[in-house]
Amino acid sequence: MTTALAIPTSPSSHAARLVAAFLAGRNARTMLAYSQDLEDFRRFVGADDVNAAAALLLGRGHGEGNAMALGYRSSLVDRGLAAATINRRLAALRSLVKLGRVLGSVPWTLEVQNAKAQPYRDTRGPGRSGFLLLLEQLRGRTDAKGARDRAILRLLYERALRCCEVVRLDFEDLDLEQQSISILGKGRSAKEPVTLAPSTVAAIREWLAIRGSLPGPLFTNLDRAHARQRLSGTGVYDLVRGLGDAVGIRARPHGLRHAAITEALDRGADVRAVQRFSRHRDLRILLVYDDNRADLGGEVARSIAEPEPVVQP
Repeated sequence: MTTALAIPTSPSSHAARLVAAFLAGRNARTMLAYSQDLEDFRRFVGADDVNAAAALLLGRGHGEGNAMALGYRSSLVDRGLAAATINRRLAALRSLVKLGRVLGSVPWTLEVQNAKAQPYRDTRGPGRSGFLLLLEQLRGRTDAKGARDRAILRLLYERALRCCEVVRLDFEDLDLEQQSISILGKGRSAKEPVTLAPSTVAAIREWLAIRGSLPGPLFTNLDRAHARQRLSGTGVYDLVRGLGDAVGIRARPHGLRHAAITEALDRGADVRAVQRFSRHRDLRILLVYDDNRADLGGEVARSIAEPEPVVQP
């Protein structure tokens, strides 16, 4: 009677099954978000793929695993990412380790705490002048990257789109004859059309002249290894930050949205109209923009302050 020999399972193949189980059963949007989070962690640890990155984390043990996650959190903070983004990426790692513990793969938990969210950070952004400086960096460029990045910049500012709304866009969402595009907004379950400025339409047409009219993601990677794959939120963040670094200003995608909303209020647009432009469900958020823009609280403080007494010589 012969006994079959057990074939040892490599850590990477075990991690691959765990990652697959971690992503299984989630809706498409959640799966995409978690996949991007794991990909960002892969780049941080320098692993060949997401499965190898997971194996590296799971194989470290309680102390070293938490130290690795703590280092990753520090790198996310240094990159200037929003607390919500940082915490979602940490949540992805914690959930992965938790599943590994449930399945008996690891005996420990990931205990790295979330980054503290700041209550409505600076809502001003780089301003219209900053947006124009970023555009100036792309002036005269007729290559694919120049055309793509110009269209993305104009959508971020001239339509105040969120980064996630830009990367979700597909070719099929365009209706350039009607100068509109359908977006899946924050907290929405269905796409809605929004009107575009003529300059935004022109920039998109320039990009389409290079991209072509094939269905699929509107904005794609341009490197050969990932050609025609959807551009990620990290990719959009990096291109905006890179342009900002080139002109000596701090720029990020959401900052352009802030700048657009503040500019609209500065120009005297009705708050209700700006709410339609920004697509904020809660009008109170726009009031925060308005206060930060005009420093209304500071004006009241100055108006009620007692004047300094005059000291007689």
